[in-house]
Amino acid sequence: MVRIKKYLAVLITIAAVFSLAACAGNKELSPGNEVSLGKTTFSFDKDTYNYALFPEYHIVPGDVLDVLFQIRTWVKKAEFRLAIDNEISVKFIYNSELNETQLVRPDGSITLPYLGEVKVIGKTVQELTKELKKRYSSILKNPELYVIVPEFRSAIKELKKDLHTAPRGLSRLVTVRPDGYVTFPMVGDIFVANRTIPEVAKELNAKYKDILPDLNCDLFLERHAGSVIYVVGQVRKPGAYKIVKPISIAEAMSLAGSYLSSAKLDSIIVVRKHEDKLIATRVDLKAALAMKEGSDFFYLKPDDIVYVPKTWISKAAEVARDISDIIFFRGWSLGFSWELHDAAPSSGY
Repeated sequence: MVRIKKYLAVLITIAAVFSLAACAGNKELSPGNEVSLGKTTFSFDKDTYNYALFPEYHIVPGDVLDVLFQIRTWVKKAEFRLAIDNEISVKFIYNSELNETQLVRPDGSITLPYLGEVKVIGKTVQELTKELKKRYSSILKNPELYVIVPEFRSAIKELKKDLHTAPRGLSRLVTVRPDGYVTFPMVGDIFVANRTIPEVAKELNAKYKDILPDLNCDLFLERHAGSVIYVVGQVRKPGAYKIVKPISIAEAMSLAGSYLSSAKLDSIIVVRKHEDKLIATRVDLKAALAMKEGSDFFYLKPDDIVYVPKTWISKAAEVARDISDIIFFRGWSLGFSWELHDAAPSSGY
């Protein structure tokens, strides 16, 4: 039944195209003839707009992300520096009673006889050995000692054990909350809304590197909440509609069950968020449907608002008033920059 209703909506829209073409008094489009119809969008997006695909995917609330962890212990490093949870042994050749084997504490220190607390994190074995010899020289005569690291992957081993015994193994699913944040394992909350997956992955890996240098993750989109446009005003089924690729206003009208007889098709308003402003433009859909020479089909992006009015609208304040519910729901500012595609109203049907 739902599919039948969708087909009916499409048929109504197609019928309207030919009705408008007849009303416009254009030359008849006979079988075999072709009319070239252009495509357009907002001026600030024309150079980068891909009419077949969205240029890049931006994460939205409700998306489910897959975090796939990798333990890169095979990657060769230029030098080894001591880190938290490394096991360090300090051995004295002639004073074995001073020998110590300890784990580096979370504060980056170990405790040694006579010296007390010694900061070791971030130092190479050679740097620590040189420092200890210097400090012990005031206590021991010609201190002969060396430093070894018998265990430097204890944290990684524990993490691998935890990950492999989890239901999804090395993978974790996380959901983008309504506030745009995601809680990632070990690093906590990161704001991801309206960012690309590579951008978030870069920040995430930087944070994991601070925790465990050998820990890396790949980020994937497991499920997307869907890109949404809003069609309101004089249409049969106003509301929010999911889209999976760029669509034109005419296609958006079809999703909304076509337009009502009271619709002012030569004064359709499209609102798009650009940087920190809302940009509104007027689109003459009537001319496009009538296949008038020089007319274009206007293409939409996710989060665009299509407003089909009853009357000609000349002020941004009128648009803000009529679509205020959507604007406030999206958390957008009411500051408009007004741009007109067709400043003069065309004649009626």
